[in-house]
Amino acid sequence: MVIRRIGVWSAARLYGGISGSMGLIFGICVALAASIGGMANAMANQNSPLPSGFGALFGVGAIVFLPIMYGVLGIIGGAIGAALYNLFAGIFGGIELETQP
Repeated sequence: MVIRRIGVWSAARLYGGISGSMGLIFGICVALAASIGGMANAMANQNSPLPSGFGALFGVGAIVFLPIMYGVLGIIGGAIGAALYNLFAGIFGGIELETQP
């Protein structure tokens, strides 16, 4: 069995979904780090130029912004990758898979 062609839009959607999920995971990590930093700043009671709720606002923004950004970049990267695969599979041949019944 040889994979000769990959659907560009189907690969782009798949990459977008996977990348968006990773963006959500990274966004949650950033939100946790921002919350911990905000609490540490509030506990230290320093004269900070940033308001005490800035860390929480940054964290919520990361949970919203990172999945969208990663998803869009995943769609673009998946489409480019699939199109390049189709181009080079036409030149060199596709990926050969060996399956067992």
